[in-house]
Amino acid sequence: MTSVIRHVTISSLDPYRLASFWSEVLGQPLHDDDHPGDPEALIEQAGLLFVTVPEGKEGRNRLHFDLQPQDRTRDEEVERLLALGAVLVDDRRNADGTGWAVLADVEGNEFCVERSQAERAK
Repeated sequence: MTSVIRHVTISSLDPYRLASFWSEVLGQPLHDDDHPGDPEALIEQAGLLFVTVPEGKEGRNRLHFDLQPQDRTRDEEVERLLALGAVLVDDRRNADGTGWAVLADVEGNEFCVERSQAERAK
């Protein structure tokens, strides 16, 4: 037998707030049992578990998400995520349409937004 990854666990100062951000990003709900102030929050469909830790993020992530929009362009997705509270950290988009954008979530965790499948097919 082998193992499977049940959750990716993400340390957080405010698990509900951070999970709510990612819930909006992914369009997947928080678990019904999760409420503000809880020590953990789960986006079950994505396998993301957010847990309380006492210290804030320091330094660079050891792991990050690369997002690929499904129903919009990379640039449209970047704008949507900025409106949700993300921050643009590093703009690696090129004039020819290639490249990606590095953003940070509401607790400073970096993630990338790549081109959609339709943009890659051009």
